[in-house]
Amino acid sequence: MISPFFMPKGYNKSKGAIHMDVEEAMLKRRSVRQFTEEKVTEQQIDKLLHYAMSGPSGLNRQPWEFYVIKNEEINNKIIDAGRFSKHHSPLKIIVAGNTHRALPLKMKQIWIQDCSAAIENILLGVTSLSLGACWEGVYPQEKFVLRIQSILNLPSHIIPLAVISIGHPKGEVIPRDQYNSRYVHFVGEENAII
Repeated sequence: MISPFFMPKGYNKSKGAIHMDVEEAMLKRRSVRQFTEEKVTEQQIDKLLHYAMSGPSGLNRQPWEFYVIKNEEINNKIIDAGRFSKHHSPLKIIVAGNTHRALPLKMKQIWIQDCSAAIENILLGVTSLSLGACWEGVYPQEKFVLRIQSILNLPSHIIPLAVISIGHPKGEVIPRDQYNSRYVHFVGEENAII
């Protein structure tokens, strides 16, 4: 069976698969820390997970695991677990690295980049669905990692990288462009600094 996420020829865009173009989603994406009580639908969650797993990963190892939390009791335990996870939202997705699927030896830590790409895809997807989200870092805060592993009963080779709080934003999300030319360095050109 083909997932409803994928768009076959003749797909009707107005039925809700894509709500905005990529540029609009990138510029409109903001950290949202206050949410209404309205639930995120199963269809929206499915789309977000498809978006996440469409991200790149080194040698396509896909060293990620996604823990979807809608349960209020578990959600509250996560809120209590860390300094940066204090956002009440109807949905949390914990993105974790599975070191058994990570690249070997000195490349092992590439799982962090792979999972970060998945997280950014989730954040852009959230924005395209007119939802809001906040990326809350877990790893490398050792105590926070251990607390999340305990709450979710995770083995030691599953390392929580981030908690993503997701829901319907309270209030309007204002787009902004944070471009700053001071952070851009052209190399090998006539007026290059380097």
